[in-house]
Amino acid sequence: MTTQIFTAVLVVVFFAIMVAVGLYSKKHATNVDGFVLGGRNVGPWLTAFAYGTSYFSAVIFVGYAGQFGWNFGVSSTWIGMGNAFIGSLLAWLILGKRTRTMTHHLSSKTMPDFFEKRYSSKGLKIAASIIIFIFLIPYTASLYNGLSSLFNLAFDVPYAVCILVMAVFTGVYVIFGGYMATAINDFIQGMVMLVGIVAVVLSVLNKNGGLAESLEALANHSNGGAEYTSLFGPNPVFLLVVVLLTSLGTWGLPQMIGKFYAISNNSAIKKGTIISTVFAVIVAGGCYFLGGFGRLFVSADAVKAGGFDIIVPSMISELSPYIIGIVIVLVLSASMSTLSSLVLASSSTLTLDMIKGHIVKSMTEKKQVLIMRV
Repeated sequence: MTTQIFTAVLVVVFFAIMVAVGLYSKKHATNVDGFVLGGRNVGPWLTAFAYGTSYFSAVIFVGYAGQFGWNFGVSSTWIGMGNAFIGSLLAWLILGKRTRTMTHHLSSKTMPDFFEKRYSSKGLKIAASIIIFIFLIPYTASLYNGLSSLFNLAFDVPYAVCILVMAVFTGVYVIFGGYMATAINDFIQGMVMLVGIVAVVLSVLNKNGGLAESLEALANHSNGGAEYTSLFGPNPVFLLVVVLLTSLGTWGLPQMIGKFYAISNNSAIKKGTIISTVFAVIVAGGCYFLGGFGRLFVSADAVKAGGFDIIVPSMISELSPYIIGIVIVLVLSASMSTLSSLVLASSSTLTLDMIKGHIVKSMTEKKQVLIMRV
């Protein structure tokens, strides 16, 4: 079976499952609370995977893993560990219970809504709404960019087609099922990401005979050096800055903090903390560890000509058709999970915090849900 046929079958099955979940979840999205927060009754597994898949998108797998792996070697794995223990574990410990308690107490459904009620400031609410809606747009664009490079590798599909297909199928399940459809699909997509990253890392290491042999090859490679196999890499200070930047920056992202609004209870937060951290260790740690071996597969001239985004696609281009197919679905999962969270955060903010009460003075629950879907 060729790469294209196997991958096409996987992608079709994947899209069919996503749409089916959207239709199944429609019953949970009949009112605003259900559409935006899943009725505030989402369990620890769905919430933890929703948090993790919103965190780790195609940008990390294709862009960051290649860029930081190239610059720091295998020490870039520390970025993944920082994401796991600072961006996930610490965020859940400090923000999880507090955020759930406060948002329940204030009956707030979005971050701008929380700001208004917590600080009695309608201006703060409007400002936050504008910031969220505007700046999530380039974030969304970066997802499409990461996806297109791998789809071009597998199918030679034009960039515009990738955008259209991904947007349509993500839109279908978010429009029908709202937050619950997003959470269930995030769980499925998260499982794909876990299996995919493990399979890819093992396959790439096997190309050079295993872990020890790959490290030795990187240390002795004309394009590498011993500093790229060292514990803290060639530039430890810059590495620390990247760890903090990619780990702490997520604490304020509305599409991620919103997961704490929807989780069912404090017991679920304790379980979700562990699940989310383990997920991040495997996915983020695996992505950056994989990128650390990029110098074995791509020349400096090629990177200079094509940019860092060519590194990971080049690494997997010579793997088996089955692994390439899994990688395509992995990146698709990472992209769609993050995209669905961004879309839901944008639409709820635009509708509930900007249109309702400002542009349209009186809106029924049914009309609010309709506008969010539109």
